[in-house]
Amino acid sequence: MKSFAGKKYYFVGAGGIGMSGLAMVLLRSGAEIYGSDRQGGFVIEKLNSLGADIKIGHMKEWLQAAGEMDAVVISAAVGSDNPELKYAKEKGFRVLKYAQMLGQIVDQHKGLAFAGTHGKSSTSGWAAFMLSRLDYSPNYIVGADIKQLEGSSGVGKGSDFIVEACEYDRSFINIRPETAVITNIDLDHLDYYRDIDDIIGAFSEFLAGVKPGGKILLNADDKYYEPLLKSYYERMRSFGREPADIITYGIEANADYKASGLKLEDGTYSFELCYDGYPTGRIHIELPGVHNVYNCLAAIAALGSQGVETEGLIRTAGLFEGIDRRLMVLAERQGIKLIDDYAHHPTEIRASLAAIRQMYRPQRIVCVFQPHQYSRTRFFIDDFAESFELSDLVIVPEIYFVRDTLESTKQVSSQDLVEKIKNKGSEAVFIDSFTGILSYLKENINSGDVVITMGAGDIWKVAEDYIKWLRTGS
Repeated sequence: MKSFAGKKYYFVGAGGIGMSGLAMVLLRSGAEIYGSDRQGGFVIEKLNSLGADIKIGHMKEWLQAAGEMDAVVISAAVGSDNPELKYAKEKGFRVLKYAQMLGQIVDQHKGLAFAGTHGKSSTSGWAAFMLSRLDYSPNYIVGADIKQLEGSSGVGKGSDFIVEACEYDRSFINIRPETAVITNIDLDHLDYYRDIDDIIGAFSEFLAGVKPGGKILLNADDKYYEPLLKSYYERMRSFGREPADIITYGIEANADYKASGLKLEDGTYSFELCYDGYPTGRIHIELPGVHNVYNCLAAIAALGSQGVETEGLIRTAGLFEGIDRRLMVLAERQGIKLIDDYAHHPTEIRASLAAIRQMYRPQRIVCVFQPHQYSRTRFFIDDFAESFELSDLVIVPEIYFVRDTLESTKQVSSQDLVEKIKNKGSEAVFIDSFTGILSYLKENINSGDVVITMGAGDIWKVAEDYIKWLRTGS
């Protein structure tokens, strides 16, 4: 990535997983990185240790002192009132959203983009891991730290660039890969999208950006597979362009890449990988849940379509240990297992709880769920209530505020969700503070229980504090 060497970039909101990964890639490519974030922490320390200059707090003076920039890169969380963004516009600096900057980098490589409502971080991480193990030395930026690699991003010597492509704000249309994967489509981000047709249209637009001669991989079992395919073909006809090659994967459907003969063994799955109807080898994955069979299959199909040998994919797929905050076992103390998970959508909650039941067969599952966004909670409140069917107790703190309006905070509450969960027949309790939750856990958790902190916010802090108490008693 020589074209970025010596250039200067200022990152507003540098501490986020995507922004920090992008900044690290540019740093390792010889760029100078400046920026800011509202709070410090390990990620900021790591960036600064690599040579970046990231300040704490948002002040225009930081950007003034840094001088002229080739571009100011902003995260999706940065509002129009941000002082650095306002200053950048006043000075005529080039301002790029995260996805626009990412798209420029991917455009210089053999891009492999993973999109989808659920599973895109795990699937892209799985692909990056397998390519690394097979000595392809890939470049990658995904949405979570990959346990067996150096983090959420890496710069390799190869031509492949694996990226996670997010659908929020249609940001993924800034990425024009050679190969695109869509894991699945579901209702989400209804603070931005009108309905499912609007969402399908956005994914179709993303697919239309695949470079000529490229490939598209789709989950043939997904309920919106046919509508998406129809929308994509119609879009390409309207452009007068030839569609990309479509490659499918699945468990139920007659797909190009198929997982056949699923067996549940000691809480995890094995399956026969079939290509074009012929068995190629059996794979046993270490990660629990049927959803991880799909994630594994998507990664294999994507890399197989790129010409990676099937034997190598079969050999390495089962070695993957996962990514940060996805059914991540944190500790086991006094017969109590602590798990942290990123699930923040009803579909993800169902999948995670089912996987825990299969894997650990616990006495009880106690779920500490932090709702993420007032708008998402309001739109899906009934579905959320039903999604905890496999949990024995749900503890709900205040809703995590992000990308919400003050008006939206008046339209739904955590107490509303707790009542809905109770009405569905499950036990639930509202506890407003993390301190209160910790006290409750100390008094009410028994040996044989699995405690899972769940959500896309900062609920993981509860797990950390509870583990500390179990270890030290203080």
